[in-house]
Amino acid sequence: MSDTTEILPHRVLHLQERVLGRNQEQAERNRRTFGAAGVTVVNVLSAPGSGKTALLERTLIDLKDEVRAAVIVGDLATDNDARRLARSEATIVQITTGTICHLEASMIARACEDIDLTTLDLLFIENVGNLVCPASFDLGESLRVVLTAVTEGEDKPLKYPTLFKTADLAVVTKIELAAACGFEPKMLHDNIGKIAPQAAIVELSARTGQGLSAGYTRPRGLVHARA
Repeated sequence: MSDTTEILPHRVLHLQERVLGRNQEQAERNRRTFGAAGVTVVNVLSAPGSGKTALLERTLIDLKDEVRAAVIVGDLATDNDARRLARSEATIVQITTGTICHLEASMIARACEDIDLTTLDLLFIENVGNLVCPASFDLGESLRVVLTAVTEGEDKPLKYPTLFKTADLAVVTKIELAAACGFEPKMLHDNIGKIAPQAAIVELSARTGQGLSAGYTRPRGLVHARA
């Protein structure tokens, strides 16, 4: 029993390194594929209920006449979010992961077989709702966006630093509920700054439209840079 206890952690670590190594190789292949097609890929991550689907739904509608977009949706079960987003008439591809709590680069590569990337400006990836596992898996994206709702508290970046450290953009959602929640924006901004000083911060509401114009600035800039 004592021998097993000593060996097991080394085996787990070695396996994790191999899994992440293979994923990184596929992520780089994805990135080359996306670059050749001229498409900007945005990986959207958050806890369940932070508003990923609501924000993507509003984005697809607002940018419909300006940007050609598609979405790959990752969920443990059901295609509810995919069917909701399909109302925008954008191309939507569902990935159902079962017991896997994140998306991997190989899943994205397979999903892209059903998408003509050359017809797109933006490809959004709605990652599985999870603040831990998705942080370690590069999907080949151009931009990593992390959402946190005002209802989740100001200390989210401190509790889940790995995810926030990888963010290019931190989006504070459901800002229309800030007063009711006693939300303290300066505290959240300070906490994001401690963990992820590289991340721009945007506050918005997909429901009311507040802050959406600023939220669209970064993806639009990447699209125009490729043009």
